[in-house]
Amino acid sequence: MLVAGLAQLLLHPRIMRLIHALFAPVAFLALLSASCSKSSAATEGATSQNAVAAGPVTIIADGNGFTPSEVKVAKGSDGKLRFQRKSDDTCATEVVFPELNIKKPLPLNQVVEITVPTTEAKTYAFTCGMGMFKSAVVVN
Repeated sequence: MLVAGLAQLLLHPRIMRLIHALFAPVAFLALLSASCSKSSAATEGATSQNAVAAGPVTIIADGNGFTPSEVKVAKGSDGKLRFQRKSDDTCATEVVFPELNIKKPLPLNQVVEITVPTTEAKTYAFTCGMGMFKSAVVVN
């Protein structure tokens, strides 16, 4: 009974936001550390981090964040990104491109297409809605 009450308290939205605010920096550092130690092998269906894509790029959102964590697209290409959330065990239920003023929900197992400008060499950061998973699109 005590455990159930404690679990209910911890899952309260205000408490969750407080926990996120306190631990997001720690989680980000852990994620950064983990991503630095990973090999550059791409997830099935995703573009390799080192390849420059000329066509649509698929980005998977799951419990590990966004894969690939960095997407390279060719300057002058169509700049289409296809996001697909494959898990409910993630805070990546939406994608946010702050610089482009884009914020789109990522419904489970549905493809959400977003087009980024490719007229100039530039890096566009994107995150999950909570800002815990950070990634980027590099236009070059």
